[in-house]
Amino acid sequence: MSQAFDYDLVIIGAGVGGHGAALHAVKCGLKTAIVEAGDIGGTCVNRGCIPSKALLAASGRVRELRNTHHLKSLGIQVGDVSFERQAIADHAKDLVSKIQGDMSNSLTRLGIDVIKGWGKLAGEQKVVVETASGSQMLTAKDVLLSTGSVPFVPPGIELDGKTVFTSDEALKLDWLPQWIAIIGSGYIGLEFSDIYTALGSEVTLIEALDRLMPTFDPDIAKIAQRVLINPRDIETKVGAIAKTVKPGSPVVIELADPKTKEVSEVLEVDACLVATGRIPATQNLGLESVGVELDRRGFIPTDAYLAVLRNGEPVPHLWAIGDAMGKMMLAHAASAQGVVAVENICDRPREVNYLSIPAAAFTHPEVSFVGLTEPAAKELAEQQGFQVGAVRTYFKGNSKALAEGEVEGLAKVIYRKDTGEILGAHIIGLHASDLIQEAANAIAQKTSVADLSFMVHTHPTLSEVLDEAFKRAEVAH
Repeated sequence: MSQAFDYDLVIIGAGVGGHGAALHAVKCGLKTAIVEAGDIGGTCVNRGCIPSKALLAASGRVRELRNTHHLKSLGIQVGDVSFERQAIADHAKDLVSKIQGDMSNSLTRLGIDVIKGWGKLAGEQKVVVETASGSQMLTAKDVLLSTGSVPFVPPGIELDGKTVFTSDEALKLDWLPQWIAIIGSGYIGLEFSDIYTALGSEVTLIEALDRLMPTFDPDIAKIAQRVLINPRDIETKVGAIAKTVKPGSPVVIELADPKTKEVSEVLEVDACLVATGRIPATQNLGLESVGVELDRRGFIPTDAYLAVLRNGEPVPHLWAIGDAMGKMMLAHAASAQGVVAVENICDRPREVNYLSIPAAAFTHPEVSFVGLTEPAAKELAEQQGFQVGAVRTYFKGNSKALAEGEVEGLAKVIYRKDTGEILGAHIIGLHASDLIQEAANAIAQKTSVADLSFMVHTHPTLSEVLDEAFKRAEVAH
């Protein structure tokens, strides 16, 4: 380390991205400090992935045990199934505490200085931290911004944190409304509709665009509607915006046409979850001190190597990752970016292959995908002059799925017909979130469907759903 600086690297934000970057920085021999104004672990650990998976695990078990038809087909009979809402909420809270503690301990164990307070730039290679006892100036050879995101609340929607709330409050599971409206049918909306219906609530799912799950591949969205929406106490309002939402008892929601903004219906429900996505937490970071302007959506502009841009050119020694720069707002994407940013800091140039980063909704059954949807792949093919192939295989023909009595599901593989390279994979079905990794690794390694068709898969396992898809693609190819 140069004697001119307090640290080799100062990271602002100790979420999953910043934490991963700090661990890798120490591994690379960098003296590192991490600044955090809130809780270690950021959104993922405290208000996102971790507590939501705990709630999904518990509520999913309730749904499974109450599905007497399914259990009877396996020869199982159970009595009345009951649950304690507070105990389920405590399960999520306890998991957060454990993982948060593990992350804090890993930073301390590796000798990373954890500074509690609000960190912001104070010029190039300078960070000022507002702490409880005053301000502290740090100098660093490199600075990494990893400040995450917060829920987006559209105009016209009033929050009270009790009857109208975001996922931040929903994860506490303070109460179970009899009828809840959920605005947005992305990951968050789908997962919470799964949780609430399993625990006995009725749901109205409101989507502004003209179809449910608009970011998912159309084939997956179609099956999801059949298995995740239609059989459950879920009413859908598609092509409608929540023009106004007023908290209270009841919560009053004015639905309107997205184009004309004319009110078409008024709902009165017990509660409303606003699941309309997230926006970057990039205010008050001192970016003006280094001449950096946010883009129109509030993200920090970066290049392919994660260097922060000023007027289109990299700012020396300043980097950004995760939700704050908005390339892919997923915890594991931020973690990957953190490692790549540190590699670039160490003059070992590396880029993130976003096409190979998978994502999942942990509904019952799960939904996962990696790479391009079929419409996006066809658009790319038209631009670059190649042909796209797509194959589908179904869980109904899989021995393990049949043994489990969980046969609803589909795996879809999209590939280039000329090279056999996979462009995207989409799965809905039992353990889809685990199965997608094989396709993600194949995309990362540019493995063709021809080579994948010769890979040996354990029998009988769900992985054979993908095995069958690769073999069908090779025949078609």
